[in-house]
Amino acid sequence: ELYVWTFFSLNMIENKIETCLYSYNDIKELPGAIQNLMQQAVTARTNAYAPYSNFQVGAAIQLKNGEVVVGSNQENAAFPSGLCAERVAIFSAGALFPKEEISTICITASSVLKDTLEPIPPCGACRQSLLEYENKQGKNIEVYFMGKMGNVIKSNSIKNLLPFIFKEDSL
Repeated sequence: ELYVWTFFSLNMIENKIETCLYSYNDIKELPGAIQNLMQQAVTARTNAYAPYSNFQVGAAIQLKNGEVVVGSNQENAAFPSGLCAERVAIFSAGALFPKEEISTICITASSVLKDTLEPIPPCGACRQSLLEYENKQGKNIEVYFMGKMGNVIKSNSIKNLLPFIFKEDSL
């Protein structure tokens, strides 16, 4: 037998989530240090290995000690064995500087096949991975993201990009 249960609640509560993001018209409007970090992400993007998607992504992470760790997406014919630029960078930072605080990540994405002029945020897997490090250090990580050129979006925390978080106390 098949039973279908339908529940209606008269006590349902609507919850609204607001996110505050900041928009810059161009990389030149960013603070000088962030312009430099974004330029390092642009350079990393040119090192992407993306023969299948033709979609190149670069990421640059600023650590509190002044070090910068970069990453680019690395694809593999055995999908989904590749890694996104954000995870390459964050995992490298975690491996090379395990106790160092991460302050900022800049991300840029570009298609070889068309101009990407709108800001392109990290994918869901990258948001979760970045959030892990934000939770680990107990301090927000600023995120800046853009396409190949044009508008840049800033978020003061990964949590703004992933409001319902899965963390260690969820296990």
